[in-house]
Amino acid sequence: MIDLQASELRTFIPAQDFELSKNFYLALGCDLEWSDENLALLKLAGSSFYLQRYYVKEWVENGMLHISVQDAARCFSDITGLLKSGRFPSARVAAPEQEPYGAFVTYVWDPSGVLLHLAQWRGA
Repeated sequence: MIDLQASELRTFIPAQDFELSKNFYLALGCDLEWSDENLALLKLAGSSFYLQRYYVKEWVENGMLHISVQDAARCFSDITGLLKSGRFPSARVAAPEQEPYGAFVTYVWDPSGVLLHLAQWRGA
């Protein structure tokens, strides 16, 4: 077996409107670590991901991020309020629901359509 001696794993998230998506993730509480005109490194809860100025509809429709949260219902309420501001017209949120795998999840679609699973692990 190869030992990569890896220290971190980051995914790339596509953005149809790069600036709008970057502002959306900042509004969700991500920290901007670095950015240029085509790529942004965002950090949340000790993990990082790249947001890129690149869009393929089929990729976006299958792209997902699973984010563990303390309170999925509060996330739903807070994000509903954010979306009512009109700043992110293509983003949407669904009320939390209990999933068979054990998490209570609020689903959020970013401005490009990437699905975020804001998962609360009850009893954890």
